[in-house]
Parts: sequence; C-alpha cells; structure tokens
Amino acid sequence: MNRDKADVRRAVFTPVDTQARVDAVVRRLGDAIELGLLADGEQLPGETDLAAQLGVSTVTLREALMALRQQGLVTTRRGRGGGSFVTVPDGPTEERLRARLADWSTEELRDLADHWAAVSGAAARLAAERTEPDDLQPLRRTLDELIDAGESTARSRICSRFHVELAAAAQSARLTREEVSIQTEVGALMCLILGDDGYLVEVTDRHRDVISAVQDGAGERARALAEQCVQASLTRLIGLRLGSVGSARRLRPEEGSHGQQSPSRERGKGRS
Repeated sequence: MNRDKADVRRAVFTPVDTQARVDAVVRRLGDAIELGLLADGEQLPGETDLAAQLGVSTVTLREALMALRQQGLVTTRRGRGGGSFVTVPDGPTEERLRARLADWSTEELRDLADHWAAVSGAAARLAAERTEPDDLQPLRRTLDELIDAGESTARSRICSRFHVELAAAAQSARLTREEVSIQTEVGALMCLILGDDGYLVEVTDRHRDVISAVQDGAGERARALAEQCVQASLTRLIGLRLGSVGSARRLRPEEGSHGQQSPSRERGKGRS
C-alpha cells in the first residue's frame, strides 16, 4: 500500500466528533463508500477494532453497521472468513442528491466553499514545497481516470479522490483527514455538475494546472489554482441551489465565496 493510500485510510477511520454517534458513523462510512474511498468488496476492520478507531462503543458501531446494511452499502458474512464488507453502489440517485443539496442554504454552501478552498489551497502549497516528482504519480493517474470517466458518479468519486490525494501529497495527516471530511459532505453533490462534459474539461484543465504548479514547486501558484478549482465547483452548486446553472456561470469563481452577491439579490434569484 502506498503512502497516499495509507493516509487516506487513516483519515477515514479517525474518531467521529459529534453527539449523534450512530448517524455520524453511518454518514462517515457511507459517504466514504459512495465516494470510492473504500473499495468494493473491501473488508472493514473487526467490530472491536473499528469501534476503537472511530471512538464509539461496539453497540453504537453495530447499530451503524445495521443501518449501512439496510442501505445496501455493507454486507455481513458469518463464519470463518466472515466480517463486514464494502458494497459500492452504482451511485446516488439525482433525486436524492437534489434533496441533499436543498438541505444546504446558500450561506452554508459559501461557508463550505471558503473552508474547502482554505484546506485545498494549503494542501497544494505544502505539496509544492514537500513533494518529489514520483510523489505526483497518484495525482496524474487520477487525472487520467477523470478524463476517461464517462458518467457523473465515477467523475465525482475520482474528483474527490484527487483532492484527498493532493492533501496526502502535502504530507499532512491533519489536512488529509480534513479533506476526507469535506469530501464526505460535498463529494457526492459533484455528480450534479460533473455530468456536463464541457465543465469536465474545465475541471481536468484546472487539475492539470494544479499538478504542474506543484511539480514546479510554485507554492503560491498551486494554492491559488487549487482555491479557484474549489470555488468554481461550489459556485456551480450554488447556482443549482438557486435554480439556475446559468446564474452560477455568471458568478466569478476566482472571487471569494462571500460577498459575491448581496442577500437581497440572492433571495431575488431564488424566487425567479
């Protein structure tokens, strides 16, 4: 297992930090499975070990695994060689994703954009300072996969993996964990915008530019490019939340997410 993959796995299996522990475990593992951070057929750690890694009781973990089985994301086998195994779904339905997007206010999406941009920007800058040329191979492979991906579900998973691998390239366990956490919140929503082949070209071009800046050791350029990549995607999601992809395209992604438009204008667009 390479270092980047190990960092990603460690980030998935870190303690949850919320009062609603069963829901938190279900969401952490469920989103990691849907994003492809856990492989189809992969065996999860044993109940005792997994509960300890997630910082929950075995009772809580068992309830979460039951919920995941009901969702078709985990299969449990009994007897020798048994355990809980990952079942990667074909992908969340568009109706589910749109309902999930509707749960976010535009203010929350803008706040998420700021947070994600800060994390990805910092990761890109540190990666430019710390990586060797061979360390960028996972990012290049992921970019090639993204270019070839034909459906939005696969594209969203690969795009999420790119950002997680970028954080891993920064050689920061905390940034990697934070990027995984962000992707479990927003990664699946990317399906809603990555079905557009034209936008996919924009995304792959931005990812290629980030890799180039990291390879050149241009930390500030890498940071700015990674931030622009995040802001462009969240701008489009905000446009969908307001009911118009066209409105998203008119917002400038290179600006910070706050202050792009006044609340009154935003509410006006929501009514149109």
